Amino acid sequence: MVSNIKISPVGFAVIFIISGCIVLYTQRVWRYQSFEMKSTPEQISLKELLSVSIEMAEKGGLEVVQVMNEKKLNEKSKGETKEGANNPVTDGDIRSHRIMTHGMKKAFPNLKVISEEHETLKWDESEVKMPKMNRDEVKSITGDTVISAGDITVWIDPLDATQEYTEELLQYVTTMVCVAVKGDPIIGVIHKPFLSNGQKTKWAWLDMAKSNGLEKPKERADQASNPKIIVSRSHKGEVETVAHKSFGETTEVIPAGGAGYKVLSLYDGTADAYIHTTLIKKWDICAGDAILRASHEQMTNLKGELINYEHKAPGDEKNEHGLLASLHDHQLFLEKLEAVVKA
Repeated sequence: MVSNIKISPVGFAVIFIISGCIVLYTQRVWRYQSFEMKSTPEQISLKELLSVSIEMAEKGGLEVVQVMNEKKLNEKSKGETKEGANNPVTDGDIRSHRIMTHGMKKAFPNLKVISEEHETLKWDESEVKMPKMNRDEVKSITGDTVISAGDITVWIDPLDATQEYTEELLQYVTTMVCVAVKGDPIIGVIHKPFLSNGQKTKWAWLDMAKSNGLEKPKERADQASNPKIIVSRSHKGEVETVAHKSFGETTEVIPAGGAGYKVLSLYDGTADAYIHTTLIKKWDICAGDAILRASHEQMTNLKGELINYEHKAPGDEKNEHGLLASLHDHQLFLEKLEAVVKA
């Protein structure tokens, strides 16, 4: 008799609906569980890491502002850059480094954190407050990814544009945090501590296609033929020559301080491309690279290669082959630059 049982079309429909409800319920439970993921010493929630990264960039920014307000920069020189420019360090750099690095380690003890600055002073862990793991702007993100701590490298620039900081050209100053997973920049945070109005902190998370206050401007009609190029103040002349040879004598070259500032200038329409022709450190560029990738755009070296942000040995912090960052026409810019750079 069992073999004679038949299910009517209505029965099939009911079973289909019930199955769909079970799948939907399962998805909702998964999403809820993803939202509630917590980090352990070995496994790190990227959602919590994003929250802490924003927190640390802003806390570092407060230190940078406070030192400037105290007018006690205690400026020293770390030597000269490859281009012969002074490479200063101030109490703003050190105090920002201390709070950002130790805050990161407080939240994630096994995290590899690479900072531009170093210190030999011992620190009292009890003096460092636990960062916020669930900031309001991050709570609304549904879903999460948990990554082995050993696969993550966090790059910190506690004060980008130190030379400009000492000159009180404060519009260029940023604090930055970047999260790289197996060398790929996934999360980028750029904070402008001296911005007088508007959104001070820009961030993006590639995996979740989420960002804060970042929108690509429309491409200008003559952008490809007459681009606006932003370059470092410290060696404007060299890059200006490259830009004019690559794109024409009428190309506008904009000198500016700070790699973080230059990347954000692509989003506010100040520039069409950011070019650097010599060695640059990865703590300067990782956050901007992550933000660009989240916009489905590129930062490459001048060979057209993506930049890897793993750090396994001394020297891995160096990006030797310059960079090109853009929101439009990246391949076209790269082709025009390659012909000149190789010459």
